[in-house]
Order: sequence, then C-alpha cells, then structure tokens
Amino acid sequence: MPERNLHSDSTAEFEDAIRQKVNRRHYVLRLFITGTTVRSSRAITNIRSVCEEYLKDRYVLSVVDIYQEPSKTQAEQIIAAPTLIKSEPLPAKRLVGDLSDREKLLFGLDLSQGADGKAPDV
Repeated sequence: MPERNLHSDSTAEFEDAIRQKVNRRHYVLRLFITGTTVRSSRAITNIRSVCEEYLKDRYVLSVVDIYQEPSKTQAEQIIAAPTLIKSEPLPAKRLVGDLSDREKLLFGLDLSQGADGKAPDV
C-alpha cells in the first residue's frame, strides 16, 4: 500500500476549502447615482452585468438616487456620483465613475487581479 503524505493532503484540503469559501462570499453593494443621466444609466448597466456574470445569486445591489434620498447620500458622505460602495465582504471599498473599465471594476470588487497581481493603473 502506498504511503500517504498527510501534510500535503491536509494542505490541499485546506486550500480547497478556502477557495470554496471565497467563491461563496456574499456581496452587499450600493450604487449612488444622479437621476436618469447617461453616466448613471451606464453605471447601473455595468455593475448589473458584472454582478450577474461573477456573483450570480450572491449579491444584493441597491441603487440610490441622491436626488430622491439625500439623507443616505449625506450619511455615506458621497461627494461624487456615480459612486459604488462595496460594504461586504470586507474590506469596504468605494469606486467612483460609470464603472465602464471592467478590469478596474473587477479588481475593486476583489474579483480579479492585474497581470502582475497588483491593481490596474488608474
């Protein structure tokens, strides 16, 4: 009977469990927009597309119109729109703009890395 390396088996099992947990993370996102502008519509389309492709059934996306709900805007200290806030999973992050740069959006949501393992250039 071949001898098993218990250390490498447990390491592989641990790494597999971590990968599965990361793939099941639930995302809580809020997108602050300014009415029905082109930039607002583009931001909504872009974030919904990424969520459906990468986070199917694992996200909650709230769209907040800063004109309709100014108190939420003040509470979150929003100074530019569109602004996307990822509050879960931690760390919380803010992304500003129409979210059209898919690579930066994925990186900002912790869904990908640049080719060198660093954030894409701004």
